[in-house]
Amino acid sequence: MAAADRRRLKRLLPYLARDRRRLGLTLLLLIPVALAAAVQPLLVGQAIAVLRGEPTMAWLVGLPVAQALQLLVLLLLAAVLLRLGLQGIQTFNVQAVGQRLTARIRDDLFAHAMALSLRFHDRTPVGKLLTRLTSDVDALAEVFGSGAVGVLADLVTLAVIAATMITIEWRLGLLLLISQVPVTLGILWLQKRYRKANYRVREELSQLNADLQENLQGLEVVQMFRREQRNSDRFAATTAAYRKAVSGTILYDSAISAFIEWVALVAVAVVLALGGSMVSGGLMGLGTLTTFILYSQRLFDPLRQLAERFTQIQGGMTAVERIGELLEEPIEIADRPQMATPRECSDTASTPATAAEVVFDDVSFAYRADEPILEHFSVRIAAGEHVALVGPTGSGKTTVIRLLCRLYEPQSGRILLDGVDIRDIPQAQLRQKLGVVLQDTFLFSGSVADNLRLERSIARDQLERTCQELGLNPLIERLPDGLASQLRERGGNLSSGERQLLAVARVAIRQPSVLVMDEATAFMDPATEATLQRDLGAVLQGRTAIVIAHRLATVEAADRILVLQRGRLVEQGTHQHLRSTGGLYARLAELQERGLASL
Repeated sequence: MAAADRRRLKRLLPYLARDRRRLGLTLLLLIPVALAAAVQPLLVGQAIAVLRGEPTMAWLVGLPVAQALQLLVLLLLAAVLLRLGLQGIQTFNVQAVGQRLTARIRDDLFAHAMALSLRFHDRTPVGKLLTRLTSDVDALAEVFGSGAVGVLADLVTLAVIAATMITIEWRLGLLLLISQVPVTLGILWLQKRYRKANYRVREELSQLNADLQENLQGLEVVQMFRREQRNSDRFAATTAAYRKAVSGTILYDSAISAFIEWVALVAVAVVLALGGSMVSGGLMGLGTLTTFILYSQRLFDPLRQLAERFTQIQGGMTAVERIGELLEEPIEIADRPQMATPRECSDTASTPATAAEVVFDDVSFAYRADEPILEHFSVRIAAGEHVALVGPTGSGKTTVIRLLCRLYEPQSGRILLDGVDIRDIPQAQLRQKLGVVLQDTFLFSGSVADNLRLERSIARDQLERTCQELGLNPLIERLPDGLASQLRERGGNLSSGERQLLAVARVAIRQPSVLVMDEATAFMDPATEATLQRDLGAVLQGRTAIVIAHRLATVEAADRILVLQRGRLVEQGTHQHLRSTGGLYARLAELQERGLASL
């Protein structure tokens, strides 16, 4: 086993430690189950020996044939029932522990994925993450539930059967044990190749899920641009690649089964040949030969099961590898150890928010090393100042907001909030101070009230009052159940403008120190936008505001306008001042007035 596999398996030990009593009981039952299985061929052989008048075990000597057979049948029945009962307890315990294990791992995977920065999620398709959270974790449950403990059970059974055979007739017993060597070597050789093939299956399944998720999310565009056939062809190609990968695992799996069957048949034939000659020569009784024939079959049953379980284990090891890769993904944005805990920070949520000063000090950032987005960006936004960010597409406006919210870390420079580096502020506290309204509004499935509250406990009368202050009453009244109305996934039963209204409201409820709006009114009709702009005056009162907007009406109201171009601050000032200088802003404003461009 590779060092990386051992390290990842050790990661699972803390998850299993909580169920050590169940595991201990399961492992304790391995020996009686194996003994109950090993004694059955012995009892059958003794019954034949009794019928033929051959030598039997000491406790059967002197008993009448009928009584001896009756005793052997009762013991055989007891062994079968004992084995079935103990196996039932084992299976229940193993499955229970396996489900608890996977539930804990899935919870930790989800929490870890939520803690990873947007940089990781930008380069990782959602479908691939879903595969690791679902099918990979299920594969791990399968390998634990019927693989790991099953392998131990099979090994114990093999050891008990081997010891019993050597005790009864060491020559035939040794012959059967020697036949296990090529089987073991063959299984190990094939399993190495199976694992590589299985990893490819997991990768292809991830791509399959990613393609499916992308097409379902973009269904509207697919239908409008009549991409159904082309996308179906692409998906068919992905499905074919997945099928081809699965075919590779089937080949190795069937090869293992066929190899074991052939070796088992040869071993039984050899036992019949040698054992028959020994019976003919009077060296061994027919009952003993029958016992060995049954043992030879039972000896290969654990090997068959081991082969099947090794297949599951290899699939599970692939899953462990892929899960480990996600868990080992470093959390790029994390609180420093000396910071206050989120519980301590949450106590400040009830205190009234005051405007905060924002400073970008020589900040440089790039999503890729060869494509800088911001270069030496420096600006001071005073507490209570309302600033607008404008510039051509790709100038870095949205990146400024992402860095301020600490969704990304700058490569150099620092960002200060009231004189404190935001890296020294716990994320929970930082994001309590920031209220962000994005252009692409995301609403969760659930009630309108739940989407407005999110993580906070807010009384219904406060929700209603805020909605009234922001002019949301007409929208709330149109909904069938008001604030209790249920929203579909991503707010699909609301218009884009209505979703943005709710997004503005849920930020206003939190009374942030800094309000950030990224094209928050882009999808609103002029009348709704005018109403919201009027009501936003109360929300912006006493708060710092950073607004990204492409409409002159929004930009003109700002105290200061920052003009970005290719990641640099090229102009700043009031609307009148910038128009008079005849620079980039003046050109953009003139083009917008003529309907040829946006700011």
